[in-house]
Amino acid sequence: MNKETTKLLDKARHAIHAAEVLLKDGEKEFAAGRAYYAMFYVAKALLCGKGLRVYTKHTAIHRAYGEYFAKTAELDTKFHRWLIDAFNRRLLGDYDVDANFSSEDVKEAIGQAREFLETATAHLLKHGSAANS
Repeated sequence: MNKETTKLLDKARHAIHAAEVLLKDGEKEFAAGRAYYAMFYVAKALLCGKGLRVYTKHTAIHRAYGEYFAKTAELDTKFHRWLIDAFNRRLLGDYDVDANFSSEDVKEAIGQAREFLETATAHLLKHGSAANS
């Protein structure tokens, strides 16, 4: 696995940990945001593993992930849906002053982020990545 991919997966692990800490402290909207970023870093790591590094906008990452991993069924399509749902939740939590997530919803999002990370890590280890270093 190349260094950038490894760093993105590490960043995803840290985002999951941050989400758990924020949720424990009652900061549900911010925890939901960190769960999204964990998924975002995972999607970016997977694209990086294919040698695709030109994406900077969130929607471009979502679209490319959908094209290279969901439409091809290289990974379960649920991860693409989770990524988009988490993005919408993050937008709501960041920008809507009346956002109100339940602890259970945020726990579920964190669990989804963790499952996405574990699946992506196994996939990248099994299939390698472009430009191994």
